[in-house]
Amino acid sequence: MSKAADPQDFNLWSIAIPAFGPSLLFGIGEGAILPVIPLSARDMGSSLAGAALVVSLIGIGSLVSNIPASIITAKFGERLGMLGASALSLVAMLICVFSHNLWAFGAGVFLIGVASAVFHLARQSYLTEAVPPLMRARAMSTLGGVGRIGLFAGPFIGALLIHLVGLPGAYWVAAVAVTAAGVVAWWLPDLVNADGAAQAGPKVTVASLLATHRKVFLTVGIGVLLVSSVRSSRQVVVPLWADNLGLNPAVTSLIYGLSGAIDMLVFYPAGKVMDKKGRIAVAVPSMVLMGVSLLLMPLTTGAFSLLLVALLIGFGNGIGSGLIMTLGADYSPRNGRAQFLGIWRFMADAGGSSGPAILAGLTAAVTLPFGIAATGLLGLGAAAMLGYSIPRNRPVSR
Repeated sequence: MSKAADPQDFNLWSIAIPAFGPSLLFGIGEGAILPVIPLSARDMGSSLAGAALVVSLIGIGSLVSNIPASIITAKFGERLGMLGASALSLVAMLICVFSHNLWAFGAGVFLIGVASAVFHLARQSYLTEAVPPLMRARAMSTLGGVGRIGLFAGPFIGALLIHLVGLPGAYWVAAVAVTAAGVVAWWLPDLVNADGAAQAGPKVTVASLLATHRKVFLTVGIGVLLVSSVRSSRQVVVPLWADNLGLNPAVTSLIYGLSGAIDMLVFYPAGKVMDKKGRIAVAVPSMVLMGVSLLLMPLTTGAFSLLLVALLIGFGNGIGSGLIMTLGADYSPRNGRAQFLGIWRFMADAGGSSGPAILAGLTAAVTLPFGIAATGLLGLGAAAMLGYSIPRNRPVSR
């Protein structure tokens, strides 16, 4: 490994295409297929509940693969991890295209989640190693923002091919996108750690990392779990409440899209604030805004008031772009970094999976307004946990 460059001389643009290009392409692939997975399942004879279960297989595949993905990345390196993930994702897309029964299709969707876990873990680990701590938040926010741009653009690109060849067109778009992501990853420059070579030490394991860093996992980690829970729930509450208000589906889509547009516009300034003012300067306002917005949502009575709340949710989520990855990078040790990030991503995915489930349970047991308000309280709880724990577990620059 070459000697690390002076952090003051580091230019994020110098690694922009190889570092962020695969993320954009992978995001386009995911965005192209997410809207059509339940439709494909329905075409194969699935019930509505079954189609929802098939969609959840992506999240399940990612959740159970995070820690194995960290071990793979630690053994083979970030670059080979991204290449392998792109190849596995391509295979999964082809399975989805050519499967003729629900079981095979479900297996393909599950493998997409597995590949996603490996890819996202590898790209986060790569940037953590390559970018100086002084620019880490900007790098991670840009990584998160670029992925969101891909997810936003993917459905529109997929729609063009769906118009020509039907639902399989979306999977072909995704297959091309993930293949292109692999090609770009192939040309990643040799990794030069921004902090120099790691010190030799005893071999780390997932168990040893859990024991050594248990205080971080039980404080900041719990905050991250709550953040993910609120973020995943916010994707559900806007369309559900719009439907509850009796809004036209086209109006609902417009409100959801505008919220997503605000989300995408603020990621880089938020990263710069985190680098200059500290992580807490973004972490707490982000979750307070989302928590308050969700508490206000049951009070909206029409399209305009719902739009205002949705825009506030989008802004709150947008300024938190890259927050989870940045915190994970901050606290990750030089020895065992990939495994640590695997545990971190597992906690985040666990929160992401639980959020909609909690919302559904509370809605079924009480009412939809109660479920949405409870999700807002989770957001305020996340703000309190991060506000309390980040200053008291200040990471050492690595």
